[in-house]
Amino acid sequence: MAEVVRMPKMSDTMTEGVIAKWHKQVGDKVNSGDLVAEIETDKATMDFESYQEGTLLYIGPKEGEAVAIDAVIAILGEPGEDFQALLNDAPQAEEVTEKKEVEGSNSSGTEAAPQSNVTPESLGVTVITMPLLSDTMTEGVIAQWNFKVGDTIKSDDSIADVETDKATMEVTAYADGTLLYVGLEAGEAAKVNDIIAIVGPAGTDVTPLLNQKVAPTSQVAPAEVKNESKVEANVTTENKATDVADDSRVKASPLARKIAKDKGINLNEIKGSADGGRIVKKDVESYVPATKVAPASTTAAPVATETKAITLPTFVGEERYTEVAVSQMRKTIARRLGESLFTAPHFYLTVSIDMENAMLARTQINEVAPVKVSFNDIVVKAVAVALKKHPAVNSSWKGDKIRFNEHTNIGVAMAVEDGLLVPVVRFADGKSLSHISAEVKDFAQKAKTKKLTPADWEGSTFTVSNLGMFGIDEFTSIINSPDGAILSVGAIQQVPVVKNGAVVPGNVMKLTLGCDHRVVDGATGAQFLQTLKALLENPVRLLA
Repeated sequence: MAEVVRMPKMSDTMTEGVIAKWHKQVGDKVNSGDLVAEIETDKATMDFESYQEGTLLYIGPKEGEAVAIDAVIAILGEPGEDFQALLNDAPQAEEVTEKKEVEGSNSSGTEAAPQSNVTPESLGVTVITMPLLSDTMTEGVIAQWNFKVGDTIKSDDSIADVETDKATMEVTAYADGTLLYVGLEAGEAAKVNDIIAIVGPAGTDVTPLLNQKVAPTSQVAPAEVKNESKVEANVTTENKATDVADDSRVKASPLARKIAKDKGINLNEIKGSADGGRIVKKDVESYVPATKVAPASTTAAPVATETKAITLPTFVGEERYTEVAVSQMRKTIARRLGESLFTAPHFYLTVSIDMENAMLARTQINEVAPVKVSFNDIVVKAVAVALKKHPAVNSSWKGDKIRFNEHTNIGVAMAVEDGLLVPVVRFADGKSLSHISAEVKDFAQKAKTKKLTPADWEGSTFTVSNLGMFGIDEFTSIINSPDGAILSVGAIQQVPVVKNGAVVPGNVMKLTLGCDHRVVDGATGAQFLQTLKALLENPVRLLA
């Protein structure tokens, strides 16, 4: 008896999947465990294995098409078996993916025009859309095209680098052929699922296909507007014309080009130090613009009065400002923290920690540890151990339920050039201080070079934010939703303290716990801080 194969849910945030590649064709025999297709989810491209056996009678979506979860993508059965009844009973993948297009065509209130018969399949081309490269991504910016229209492309080629809200990632073509169409230029943004390119046989006219598709909202048609949008950072001076000179043909690495764009630096003004005069990161960072000569100042003539007048030189100033386009990372930070602050009722608890014993323990640990341990590593370990004793703080708000996490995945907030990233130290309570230190150092290097992957920043149950290295005494943080709490760590300050009735020098660090009152009550947060204080003031308990 024929059975339908539906689009599986391969991650907790997945709403649809893209058929990256079919490994079976209609008529092929399929056994349980056979690799049927590769499916691109919101987090990665994953193998889809069949749990059924039979002959592949029907394939719904073509390669490159997006399909909603639970939509029919294939049918297995006996050779020659009639499966039409199964298709009539369940919505096909094509109906699910085309539903929004049909609704959009009728939303203007006018009668919809007859649909054209032109499809990517009829032209033999593959449409490449902006992929969903992270769970929070809503749009991506083309950082760089690696091919131009007319170039020959293979299915595993990286056709472009896309800047998301978390990192700059590669987009793979998933098709062989000639690059026939590019929908936007480097530096322009496209919404997720907008058309960014078309690949197919050389000489294919894709105009009919583009005319019947909804144009990407991020495309800019007028040439004069497009030229302005190429420059993300414009310094407002009287000589704007020289600031926007075309530097697209200058030999430079993608990272150097991005840094220069963010700083509003024209690459034509920089001399490259790499092979062939290629400009690299250090060239941009060490570049010093030529100083403009200010107009000669004039001296105001003394005013004749009965007393001696004071002569002041005329100060000539110039009003200047710099505007930088908001990066994908900064847009997401603004959206998520705004949602957290105005959705979760925050309250804060602050406690002072005597760090004398922790300072002594750190010195002794670093004498034998394979990796140097920081105070932040000690805090992360102490937090993880304390959370095991107070699971109510290690919780998440889920709308109609509260999740009490039994594992301790500690997010460590890290400042990067474009904003803030929070990689996760997983199962931190079971790891040694040296292990935690090595992981955090590795995350810091990846964050600086934008090499973090979605697996590195997803799944936190609690977050630690440390500004102590900047000399900040104490501060409050916005909760990293859906976590139920976040800890703000201040600097260790040398202050007078009372010990045994005498005032003596002491080393004190302040911790502030930010709580979501929907899941963590005041007494619960206070008890957690008591346990954390005891661990940090007697760090030998962390090694037990």
